[in-house]
Amino acid sequence: MERKVAVTGLGIISCIGNDVKTFWGNLLDGVCGIDRITEFPVDGLSVKIGGKVKNFDPEAYGIEKSFIRKQDPFTVYAMAAAIQAMQNSGLESGVNIDRFRLGCNVSSGIGGFETIFREVGKMFETPSGEWISPTFVPSMIANMAAAQIAIRFKASGPCMNISTACATSTHSIGEAYRTILHGYADAMITGGTDHCTIPIGLASFANCRALTREENPKHASLPFNADRGGFVLADGAAVLVLEEYGHARLRGARIYGEICGYGSTCDAYHATSPEPEASAQVKAIGLACEQAGYDPAEDCVYVNAHGTGTRLNDVIETLAFKKAFGAEADRLHISSTKSMHGHMMGATGAAEAIATILTVGSGEIPPTINLDRPDPECDLNYTPNTKQKAGITLGLSNSLAFGGHNACLAFRK
Repeated sequence: MERKVAVTGLGIISCIGNDVKTFWGNLLDGVCGIDRITEFPVDGLSVKIGGKVKNFDPEAYGIEKSFIRKQDPFTVYAMAAAIQAMQNSGLESGVNIDRFRLGCNVSSGIGGFETIFREVGKMFETPSGEWISPTFVPSMIANMAAAQIAIRFKASGPCMNISTACATSTHSIGEAYRTILHGYADAMITGGTDHCTIPIGLASFANCRALTREENPKHASLPFNADRGGFVLADGAAVLVLEEYGHARLRGARIYGEICGYGSTCDAYHATSPEPEASAQVKAIGLACEQAGYDPAEDCVYVNAHGTGTRLNDVIETLAFKKAFGAEADRLHISSTKSMHGHMMGATGAAEAIATILTVGSGEIPPTINLDRPDPECDLNYTPNTKQKAGITLGLSNSLAFGGHNACLAFRK
C-alpha cells in the first residue's frame, strides 16, 4: 500500500512572531520584522540591521532555566519551536506512537555560532584555556538541537542534522519525508534553526558582499526589486511534524496538508554563485512537481521563492521558474516572505515551508513587500506589496544555498 505523508504540527520562533498564528498573520499583513540591532554594539560594523527574535521567553514554552543556561540560542529556539509543533500535533505525550518510530531531523546550517564566538574570545584572553566552558562542545555542535529535541520527546528513531547552508531545513524536511515515505518512521520532528545575527556573523557575511548595506530596516530586504543590494540576516527556528497519513487519521490528528514531493540537486558550479543557466535548480523544481503529480491544466501553483534580494539569486531563480514551467510561468503565484522575516539561514526553508502549507490551505498568498520598483529581469507575478487570494492547489517551497545546493518541497491540501 502506498504511504502518504501528512503535516500534523507546526511551530516557529522568528522576528515576526514566536508562534504560528502571529507569524502567519504578520505575513499576510505585510509586517516587516527587520529592525536596527540594539542587543550589542554595532557602531564599528558596516551592517547595523537584522531580523532579531523579539520578546522571546523560553520559559513560557516550558523550557527549564538550566537548559537555557547551558545551550546556545540556536538550540533554545529549536526547542521552543519543537514544543509548539509537538503540542500542536498531539504527539507530545508519546503514548500514541512507538518511540522507535518517531525520529528527529532538526538541523542547523552553522550550529552554536554565539558559543564559538564567545569561547574563542576567552582563548585569546587566556591561552591556557582554563576558562573555556565544559559545555562548549555539547552546546556548539550543530547536531545538538536535534539531539536535545529527541531527548525531550523520547524520539528514538532516525535522528540527524543536515547542514547545507541556506537549504538546510528544506533538505531536512525532504529527507524526513522520505524517511516516512519509505517506511523507516511513522512520524518525524523536522525543520531548522540558526542564530547568526551576532557581530562575527554580520561582519563575515558583509565582507563577502552578501548583505545589504541599506540603513532603513523597513526597506532593506528587497527581493526582486531593482534596488536590491543583498539579503538581511535573521534568526529563529521553524519545526514541522510529519506523519504517515494512515497513522495520523487513525488517531484523529489535525492535518494541515500533505507533503507530496521533494527535489534535491547541486549546481556543482561555484561555492557562492548560482549556475547561470539554472539547470540544477530547474531539475530540483521538476522533481518535486513530478512527484506531486503537477498538472498544468488543473493546478493553480504557489511558489515561496528563495528570493534573498541578492543581485544574482533573484534573476537566476526567475530564470529557473521560467524554464521549469515554460508558458505556465506567467500563471504562477510567487512571493518571497524573506522580505518580511529576513534570511533565517538554516531555519529559513522550514519557515517558508510553513508559509507554503498555510497558503495552500487558505488560498491566501502572502506578499513580497517593498516591491515598489520591480527588476525588469524579474518579471513574474511576485505578489507585490499586498496579499492576494487564489484557489491554490499545489504549493512549492524553493531553497538555494552556498555550495550550489538546491531543494524544493511540494505540498497539497
